[in-house]
Amino acid sequence: MTDNKSMDDLSDLLSPQAVQAALIVPNKKALFQQLAGVAAKLVDGEARVIVDRLVERERLGSTGFGGGVAIPHGKIEGLDRVVGLFARLANPIDFAAIDDLPVDLVFLLLSPVDAGVEHLKALARVSRRMRDKAFVAKLRGAGSDDALYALFAAGEARHAA
Repeated sequence: MTDNKSMDDLSDLLSPQAVQAALIVPNKKALFQQLAGVAAKLVDGEARVIVDRLVERERLGSTGFGGGVAIPHGKIEGLDRVVGLFARLANPIDFAAIDDLPVDLVFLLLSPVDAGVEHLKALARVSRRMRDKAFVAKLRGAGSDDALYALFAAGEARHAA
């Protein structure tokens, strides 16, 4: 992340191709398979390996942190940077979230195996952004993939009028 970027700007983690406005999945397993398929194309990896890492991490505890939001994450061999994908689900799914609410907003993070601090910083940035209720409301109201990406790239101030 460069110094002139806002902490709220997540465009260094996302590409426009990594944003989906109306993903249809029946459950968490299907969600991971769909997102892993997209991620595998973006990072030239194997979808099966990505799904395995996400499932392994989820066994440690749900990455659904409340308010309909989940941030599944995993470390993947061969990655050279932290990569994100975002999906707004057409229909919320059970995610065993901390508040037991179904999830409709998912920000997937994949990191290099040796990216300890980088991984944690990215996770903190995404978490901070996804805890902003006004921002989350905008995500739920955005009409397209492009509109969603623009929200993540805008880096608008968290408490802007």
